[in-house]
Amino acid sequence: MHSKKVDHVFLWITLALVFGGFFLFLSASLGLLARDGGASFENVFVSQIVLGLFLGSIALFLISRIPYKNIRKFSFFFFLLGIILTICVFVPGIGFGHGGAKRWLNLGFTTFQPSEVLKLGFVLYFASWLGAAKERVNTLKHGTIPFLVLLSIPAILLILEPDVGTFGVIVAAGAGMFIVAGGNLKHLFLMGIAGVLVFAVVVHYKPYLRDRIDTFLNPDSDPQGTGYQLNQSLIAVGSGQIFGRGFGQSIQKFNSLPEPTNDSIFAVASEEFGFLGSSTLILLFLFFAMRGLHIAGRAPDRWGRIAVTGIVLLIMTQSFINIASMVGLFPLTGVPLIFISHGGTALFFALAEVGIILSISRYKMAPSLPQ
Repeated sequence: MHSKKVDHVFLWITLALVFGGFFLFLSASLGLLARDGGASFENVFVSQIVLGLFLGSIALFLISRIPYKNIRKFSFFFFLLGIILTICVFVPGIGFGHGGAKRWLNLGFTTFQPSEVLKLGFVLYFASWLGAAKERVNTLKHGTIPFLVLLSIPAILLILEPDVGTFGVIVAAGAGMFIVAGGNLKHLFLMGIAGVLVFAVVVHYKPYLRDRIDTFLNPDSDPQGTGYQLNQSLIAVGSGQIFGRGFGQSIQKFNSLPEPTNDSIFAVASEEFGFLGSSTLILLFLFFAMRGLHIAGRAPDRWGRIAVTGIVLLIMTQSFINIASMVGLFPLTGVPLIFISHGGTALFFALAEVGIILSISRYKMAPSLPQ
């Protein structure tokens, strides 16, 4: 059954995150602009405002008005586009690196992170495949093995970049979708054990991953080296106390916190708005997840239900990995905080993903869910 209106509750929660996050970004960006040899106004704001906020808002509006079945038809081609663009980061002259990782494409007027296309493409196509597999998804031949094959594509590309954090987000979203679609939990458990073993091998050959895990387990072992970011983040979070220093009053963002507009933006928010402010931000993300899953539960078919679940898990997993890493509950990964951290590509695709969810929310579940 068609519903003319999108889910306004979900839309308002998203707007609260976006515009609240934009003010947090403005404050955190002062730390970069004030540093000697720091970023320019253009580098800090143009991609965030033009590519992220402005074009992302247009994408949200337009996609929310497209019948979601038309989005489903192009899911394979979107996944294929994500694969091709991600491969391009390894092409000299097109892809470029920063901090030892090649994750971006240079478009001349701006930079672009194709893993965002790959993440969304994987979720949309995997939802299409799970929807077609139906009850066969519970079998090894038609469920678990195809899941592993599909997952191996982003695994190879993202580990080569390397961008293990983004791959972890894809794994979490894929596992959640697999469960919702009726996948075999025993198979998933065995996949998890195998995944841990594979990850151990990757860590052995990637020294930067070993350093991050060592820092997570022993944050005080090298406070001026590998443990510097985590220790400075904890100082910022603790300095905020209950009510915070006030908007724009963070001290850590000026000289101490690496990447105050990106990885460490939650630490800046905690210092300026304290426990109450940071808790409010976390609650907004939880409300976002609850309302998103509510929409998934009312979706008119399997694809809609699984796709919404996957998108919500993409956003929530990445956001809570970022937050947890800033308070020492998870190893540092470098993934940004969705809707808030610097990164026009990430903000654009987050808003586009919200547009897909809103498109599906226009339709109500039929009396009996199609299988």
